[in-house]
Amino acid sequence: MTTDVTEITVVGDDDTGLIARVTSLLFERGINIEDLDQAVRDGVFRMYLAVDTSEMVCTKETLREDIDELGSDLELDVQVRFPADRDNQQIAVLVTKESHCLEALFEAWANDELGADIGVVIGNHDDLEPLADHYDVPFHDIGTESGQQNEDRLLELLAEYDADLIVLARYMRILSPNVVFRYEDRIINVHPSLLPAFPGAEAYRQAVEEGVRVAGVTAHYVTTDLDQGPVITQRAFDVPDDADLEEMKRRGQPLEADALIEAVRLHLNGDVSVHRGRTTVREDGDAYQLGLPDEVDDFIPDRPIDGIGSVVADE
Repeated sequence: MTTDVTEITVVGDDDTGLIARVTSLLFERGINIEDLDQAVRDGVFRMYLAVDTSEMVCTKETLREDIDELGSDLELDVQVRFPADRDNQQIAVLVTKESHCLEALFEAWANDELGADIGVVIGNHDDLEPLADHYDVPFHDIGTESGQQNEDRLLELLAEYDADLIVLARYMRILSPNVVFRYEDRIINVHPSLLPAFPGAEAYRQAVEEGVRVAGVTAHYVTTDLDQGPVITQRAFDVPDDADLEEMKRRGQPLEADALIEAVRLHLNGDVSVHRGRTTVREDGDAYQLGLPDEVDDFIPDRPIDGIGSVVADE
């Protein structure tokens, strides 16, 4: 969806009549629903609405109050985001122990290449706190000694720092539907493979064991299905015969950071949208590197292709 719509996200326990209660409230206030999507996963209900509030018969404050009241009545978490709310977008970065993607994000932010602020870094270990401190960004450790995340605390922090975008910078934990549903199409992850190949853990190791000649990385939106969200950007690299796990990481990690930064820029600039599980890049998509650089085209054969052969056609 375009960034000039008002977005409403409803999350909570599944029950009958939820959609009707929310849509009726909007109809009564002169709000037109342009898009509606709903899903249920593990007993968690999620509804996303893109609405036109340009002719609504109440103020923004009144709408927020009415929706908050309805949410309390139905025991649902309801969030409303108006276009003006996104002028100063805030990024929350989730990390574990690997520093390369977080370092790249900080460098891009320091060079004014993101168009948004990194408001907080949240980890399930405290290893990267010194890097966050260096850039004077708050760091919060929400992990147990074993690295298990506290999702209630995570949601509290995301709300406290008013996160518009969540970036998983090699965050080695799976987010539950309770988190993903609240930030649908606003969570970007980078995975060390050319998805859909080699999903899940140890992707580089999987590539080595399968003997691939070309490997790569993917930045994608996070869904409730592990490593199956809509692809945004990808990068590829050659795999030498003698490549081991460390060589794969050496070649892949800089590309992970590169693909992630490009995906974040696409999202923050409003130049990528999601429809039916696939991303679409807007008119100025050629300003970004979505996959391999243009120079690679010079090495790709352009013939033959299926049809009448050129020899026959020339006769």
